[in-house]
Amino acid sequence: MSFAVITRDKPGALQIRRDTREAHLEYIESTGVVAMAGPFLDAEGNMDGSLVILEVEDRAAAEAWAENDPYARAGLFESVEIRAWKKVIG
Repeated sequence: MSFAVITRDKPGALQIRRDTREAHLEYIESTGVVAMAGPFLDAEGNMDGSLVILEVEDRAAAEAWAENDPYARAGLFESVEIRAWKKVIG
């Protein structure tokens, strides 16, 4: 199944994102379940959230992935939403 993990960073947390980015990218690589991913950008072009599409067995697996993301562990996010997602185009 596919799930979208939609996150919003806490205000003023860009440095947390920068400091944790390498660990986050390593986590994506090592878990092998990320189909696509990328940051949201604010008006100035700075990263301020993320969209991650996961290919996992079920919602529990998506939740576990999101909870163990180094960004989440570092306290970067103001909010995390996990939604079932269906690819139609692309």
